Amino acid sequence: MTLNSSAPLAQIHKQVMWNRLISVVEEQAQTLIRTAFGTPVREAGDLSAGVYDLKGRMLAQAVTGTPGHVNAMAASVGHFIRKYPVETMREGDVFVTNDPWLGTGHLNDFTVVSPTFRQGKLVALFASTAHVVDVGGLGFGPDGRQVYEEGIYIPMMYFARAGEVNTDLLDIIHWNVREPIQVEGDLYSLEACNRTGSERLVAMMDEFGMETVDELADWIVDTSHQAMIDEIRGLRAGTYKNAMRIDGYEREVDLVATMTIGPDGVDVDFTGTSPVSSYGINLPLTYTQAYASFGVRCVVGAAVPNNAGSLSAVRITAPEGSILNAPHPCAVTARHVIGQMLPDVVLGCLHDVIAGGTLAEGTSCLWNPVLLGGHGVGGTDAPGAKRSVPFAVNCFHAGGMGARPTMDGLNATAFPSGVRNTPVEVTETIAPLICWQKEFRQDSGGPGTFRGGAGQIMSFSHAGDAPFAISAMFDRVKHAPRGRSRGHDGVTGELHLGSGKQLPGMGRHPIPPGDRIVMEMPGGAGFGDPLARDPALVASDVLAGFVSVDAARERYGVVLDADGGIDQTATASERERLRAA
Repeated sequence: MTLNSSAPLAQIHKQVMWNRLISVVEEQAQTLIRTAFGTPVREAGDLSAGVYDLKGRMLAQAVTGTPGHVNAMAASVGHFIRKYPVETMREGDVFVTNDPWLGTGHLNDFTVVSPTFRQGKLVALFASTAHVVDVGGLGFGPDGRQVYEEGIYIPMMYFARAGEVNTDLLDIIHWNVREPIQVEGDLYSLEACNRTGSERLVAMMDEFGMETVDELADWIVDTSHQAMIDEIRGLRAGTYKNAMRIDGYEREVDLVATMTIGPDGVDVDFTGTSPVSSYGINLPLTYTQAYASFGVRCVVGAAVPNNAGSLSAVRITAPEGSILNAPHPCAVTARHVIGQMLPDVVLGCLHDVIAGGTLAEGTSCLWNPVLLGGHGVGGTDAPGAKRSVPFAVNCFHAGGMGARPTMDGLNATAFPSGVRNTPVEVTETIAPLICWQKEFRQDSGGPGTFRGGAGQIMSFSHAGDAPFAISAMFDRVKHAPRGRSRGHDGVTGELHLGSGKQLPGMGRHPIPPGDRIVMEMPGGAGFGDPLARDPALVASDVLAGFVSVDAARERYGVVLDADGGIDQTATASERERLRAA
């Protein structure tokens, strides 16, 4: 089939095939979810899947997946074909790496690339990424000082050569991780999902009589790029700045962005951002580019499909040696904590550019604890002390999202990563843990015309009263999400033992036998003046438990009677008093 015609029917054919590609990669992603062994993929959806042309350009991505994986993986395929040129690839070859600087930012993410052949001819590449539960070393946490301490480091190599799996590689991984069955299983799942994508692409090419995807690829990339440029040219050109201070680890971190909107795209420069950390919260540049570009794409060209063409119109830079462009061998395991703040920073630049403004800041970084048990983990190996069976579980949870310009923020929802909260039943099934509490955190969402999303409170103990530990990678404990357009800040998070001891948001902490770890997650910030919020919405929030009766009066000026109804006279008086104050 010839695609380069501008006739209406040819244009329809191109659009149908483009949509079909998106269906192909979504089936690729769903295969990964259905076959995955680890809970980060199976339960939370921490993955990505995509199809690429032979130049390494991403043509389509699955809807299922995270921006950090998808946008970073968009660049990683180019690294693979530089080491393994396409003319050297054979049917049955599969390539793998978890190199943070060539993949998606830390060792827990494995990227697998597979060539697709049709009638003996190489026609495309499929890539997928998954977060595996463990890679050995110190474990998934921020305490490493160099990447060498953070786990097993697999350079780009063959996972399979002409259909023969590299069993030496699997043996090395098996003896270096805490959960070898889950990790090995996820690697096979990555290979399987790429194979599914290849099979569906070949079927599509057969159906449409396509010898190559080259013409379709050029059309997709060119069309998407031009669509993004058209959207950008509709914005007010100029230079815009924003900065955010967050907790960091050994010291606070300043994220400083300068955005330039011009006729040929959007440039975001992070000069002025804090230098690298001594701990594992640093970002390889690829991860910075992934989340910062996503922040732009949230409100600029959001309807344009995400691929090499649309991504090329947004350019992200950060000085080498800054925490957003950390060189090898900096520790990077917890790079997501800071990286997931970048959309908030970028959206702050765009707040005065986009009609109606942009959403308020939210928790943004995941509150995904790693809970560990076994010899030496809980810090109590005295004679006679109870010992836990070894386990390592990484459960994903989220605080509140910032309020939107016309809607409340979502409660306990992971933005910008988009991953799902891990069901507590799953955590209790795979580890000797009990979840005692999981509920929305009252009064955590920042007041506003539109309320910030509520955080949540969770607590865990060991089912056998043995010691265990938490590897914490939490921000927004000292610095709250900030409101926009007179909206109030959200509430900071807290980490403490059930017995009362307060814990820092970063680092590994032992939980003594019989005690609990309690996570009180931050709430998103509000948008707009709280005194402009509809009193009926405030009353509804009180009824649902998101807002207390006292906060309804003190923050929103809404006075409720004993039956939960609105006292109109008292409310008018209280709001007038608050306005005067």
